Amino acid sequence: MSHTDHYSYRVRWSAEDGEFVGTVAEMPSLSWLDGDRAQAFDGIQKLVAEVVEDMLAAGETPPEAIADRTYSGKFLLRIPPELHRELAIEAAEQHISLNRLASSRLLGNQ
Repeated sequence: MSHTDHYSYRVRWSAEDGEFVGTVAEMPSLSWLDGDRAQAFDGIQKLVAEVVEDMLAAGETPPEAIADRTYSGKFLLRIPPELHRELAIEAAEQHISLNRLASSRLLGNQ
């Protein structure tokens, strides 16, 4: 299995093009159009494999698959000071940390 099999592929309908469009998150400049959903998926996978092969032949490093990356579980989020205050008050009223409140919101829990 090549590491391109780990890439994040998506196929969706494009009303603008009147066809399915296959994309890959790791290479946002690439896409493949086809009237058949399965063919759009196959097409983008083959295109990515060719591009990665060309990159390797040129001594370039292909992007790492998102699925293969390690995540710490931390990220910095900048918000307006007023929202920060509101969230801090809400967290205090609920007797939970601001981090727990934010995580809950990101998970869709109110």
